[in-house]
Amino acid sequence: MIELMRTTNPATIAFATALLRGEDIDCFVFDVHTSVLEGSLGVLPQRLMVARDQAFLARAVLRDNDLGAELTPERRG
Repeated sequence: MIELMRTTNPATIAFATALLRGEDIDCFVFDVHTSVLEGSLGVLPQRLMVARDQAFLARAVLRDNDLGAELTPERRG
C-alpha cells in the first residue's frame, strides 16, 4: 500500500474515502486510533492508503474532485 494523503482534517479523509469507494478503489485509513488516543486535538494526521496498482487512478479521482493539493507527493523508486 502507498500513502495518497496525510491530513488532520477528518472531513477531507471522509470525502476522499467516499470518492474512492464510489469508483471501486479499495482504500484504508491508517492512524485513526492514534489520532483518537492523542485526545482529539488534531495534532496527529491520518493517512489514506491505496494499493500500488490503484494509485494512479486514485490520484486522478482525487485531483478531479479538487483534492489535488492534499495529495502526498509521489515517490519514485
